[in-house]
Amino acid sequence: MHLVVFEGSRWGSMAPLSISRPVFSLLSGASTLLEKQIQHVQPLRLTLWVRPELVPYCQKYIVPTISIPVSVNTPLDDEPAFITNGRTLHLSQFPRITDPMVTLDEGNLIRQAYAKAPGLSHEDVMNRTDRWLKLLDLPQWADQTRLAEYIWDLVHWNEEAIVADAIQMKNRPKAPEGKFHLIAEQDVIVRPKARISPGVVLDASKGPIVIDEGASIGPNSVLEGPIYIGRYSTISPMSHIHSGTSIGPMCKVGGEVAASIFLGYSNKAHYGFVGHSYIGEWVNLGAGTTTSNLKNTYGPIKMRIGKKEIETDRRFLGSMIGDHTKTAIGTRLNTGTYVGYCSLLAASQLPPHFIPSFTFNTDAGQLPYNTEKAKEVMKQVYSRRGRGWDEEDEAMLKTAADFATQVEKIK
Repeated sequence: MHLVVFEGSRWGSMAPLSISRPVFSLLSGASTLLEKQIQHVQPLRLTLWVRPELVPYCQKYIVPTISIPVSVNTPLDDEPAFITNGRTLHLSQFPRITDPMVTLDEGNLIRQAYAKAPGLSHEDVMNRTDRWLKLLDLPQWADQTRLAEYIWDLVHWNEEAIVADAIQMKNRPKAPEGKFHLIAEQDVIVRPKARISPGVVLDASKGPIVIDEGASIGPNSVLEGPIYIGRYSTISPMSHIHSGTSIGPMCKVGGEVAASIFLGYSNKAHYGFVGHSYIGEWVNLGAGTTTSNLKNTYGPIKMRIGKKEIETDRRFLGSMIGDHTKTAIGTRLNTGTYVGYCSLLAASQLPPHFIPSFTFNTDAGQLPYNTEKAKEVMKQVYSRRGRGWDEEDEAMLKTAADFATQVEKIK
C-alpha cells in the first residue's frame, strides 16, 4: 500500500509545537504520530505532504529514519493511495482497505481517504481545491482512529498511547537485578544501557513503564505507569513522575511531572511541578518553574492562541510551550498558558495566559526578543550537546518566525 500523510491547512491548531515541525512528528506515547501510522498501516512506500518550507526538515530529520521508500511533496501517480491526516492518532492495527472510501470529520474535513487520483498534490490539500474536495464524493467509511483537533488532545490521550505502544513492542526486556522496587514487574520494560539507581520505585500496577536505551533514573525516584522515558534521558534523584508522562530523548527532568509530554533535548532538572503540559525541544525550565493545571473553581479551561480563545472542555490543562523557550527560576504559569517559540520568561509576577513567539516577558511587560540574540543563545545551547549550527537551522529560525506570525495573530 502507498501511504500519504498530509499536514493540511489546519496545522496551526497544533501550535506552538507545529511552528517548527510537521504535525506528524509530534510525540504521543512512546513514538511519533508518523511512526504509529507506519506501524499500524504497514505501507510499502510513503509520501509526506508538508508546508514547502518544511521539506528540508523532513529530508534531514525524518526521511533517514524510515526503512521504506519515502518522497516529500510529490503528487500521486497511478497507484491507489491511502491518504491520511498527519494529526491522526493510530492506537491499533488499521484494516486493509481495497475499495475507494473517505472518512470525514466535522465541517466536511477529510481525515483519510483511499483513492486513485493521479496528480493530486500537497497544494490541493492546503488550498482545498476542487480536485481535493472531489474526494468528498467517495463512499463514507467510519474507523477507530482519532484526529487531534488541538495539541492538548495528545496530552489527554497520552496514557492510552503509551499503553498501545507498549503492547506493540515485540522486544520487552525486563529490569535487571538491583536495589530498587518493582510493582507489576512484568509491565516494566527496560532497554539496554539504561540505569536504575538504588531506592527507585517503578510502579506499573496501572500501566506499563518503558525505560528506553541509555536512560538513567536517579536514586529514590518514584515512577507510576503508564510512563515512557526516552533514549538517554535522565531523571533527577527524588523525582516523582506520574502516569501519562512521555519524556523524549536526551532530556533532563526532575521534581514532579504529571500527564505531560517532553518532545526531547529539554531540561527541567530541578524541583517544581509540570502537569498536563506539552513541552517542545531545547526548552529550559528554571528551578521552581511550576505550571498550574487545575483552576480553583474546578471549571473548564480556556486556551488563547493569538486572537482566538478556545474552549478546551478540559478540567486539567497546563502549559503548551514551544521550542527554545526558557523560564527563569521561580516562574509560575497559569492554567491554559500558551508560550510560543523561542521566548524568555523572567518575571516575578504571573505572566499572561498568551505569550507570543520571540517574546521577552519581564515585570516591565512584553518586549520583542531579537532574533540575532536568540540565534546566539541557540548556538550556545547546541554546543553544550555537541551539535553545530548549519544552514538548515538558520532557515528554520526564519521559517518559525514566519509561521508564528500566521498562527499568533492578535489583530
